[in-house]
Amino acid sequence: MAIQTLVLNSDFRPLSCNPPSSWHWKDAVTAIILNRVSLVAEYDQVVRSPSVTMRVPSVVALKQYQRLDGWPAFTRFNIYCRDKWLCQYCGRRFSSDALTFDHVQPRSRGGKSSWENIVAACAPCNHRKANRTPSEAGMKLLRPPYTPTRRELVMAAPRYPQSDVHHSWLDFLYWDSELES
Repeated sequence: MAIQTLVLNSDFRPLSCNPPSSWHWKDAVTAIILNRVSLVAEYDQVVRSPSVTMRVPSVVALKQYQRLDGWPAFTRFNIYCRDKWLCQYCGRRFSSDALTFDHVQPRSRGGKSSWENIVAACAPCNHRKANRTPSEAGMKLLRPPYTPTRRELVMAAPRYPQSDVHHSWLDFLYWDSELES
């Protein structure tokens, strides 16, 4: 299930509108369980664990206000935006649900989960590289990982037509608001 959850700041405004600030639904469920966000809206789909049954969150709001100046959030979606949905090893374009992310310097060797060490990768390239550096695996990066600016991510992000988002997001993204003349 490649369902996204819209993430709002604690003032119920999106952290960004283009692309809409979103998390994978699993990350949103984790944040709800850890009491980091408030549930605002749900999808009809249900997920179950041995002890919990809940509907998949559609919209959540952060409990602590996040200032929007500075660098963009370090998220899987933003990594894919920065890398333009291209595997950074083979150069082919993939959808979000077909991409993984790869630690250039493997975690087992002290590599951190950071903008400067993670790239988008397709599963075959990620498996081929395995627990090695790109040079050890005989693979070359299209470009080294780096921290993007918010503007760069907005320019790289796909445009979301209103028909492509769940109806529960519309009130928060303001697409259905009449413009003043």
